[in-house]
Amino acid sequence: MINRVVLVGRLTRDPELRTTGSGISVATFTLAVDRQFTNAQGERGADFISCVIWRKSAENFCSFTSKGSLVGVDGRIQTRSYDNKDGQRVYVTEVIVDNFALLESRKDREARGQNGGYTPSNNGNAGASNTNNFQPNNGAASNNTNNNSNNSQNKPQDPFAGSGDTIDISDDDLPF
Repeated sequence: MINRVVLVGRLTRDPELRTTGSGISVATFTLAVDRQFTNAQGERGADFISCVIWRKSAENFCSFTSKGSLVGVDGRIQTRSYDNKDGQRVYVTEVIVDNFALLESRKDREARGQNGGYTPSNNGNAGASNTNNFQPNNGAASNNTNNNSNNSQNKPQDPFAGSGDTIDISDDDLPF
């Protein structure tokens, strides 16, 4: 069986770090993950996913993230249940995080902290041109009726052009 989860989203609040009775660190947080589609009003909804991270990873996660931080997590879904103080059975589904990645620069994180919320700043490169050749389409179908004058700007550039080096590849070098 496969139980694998990969999520990218923003923290809804600062992660909460606790220590178990046996001295193991555990942090809980909620990740807001945007949905791929919009509703009838054109608004994009979000899912709020409960996550748990353990041990040294939990301590590191709490040290480097805060409310609004953009993070990627890799883990598995786990369900559990318990009886609350009223005697009712409560079922909980959460992601147990194995690995995480910080997906924003320190500069963006500090700017967001100073402004009290999320403020995109061109991935920390204000005024710089986009050099990664990535053109997001937000899930929309490709529109090939663009103006021909923009075609040269939309084509990916050859990363090896102008290097002066030749690339010599024989059939023995290929894995297939």
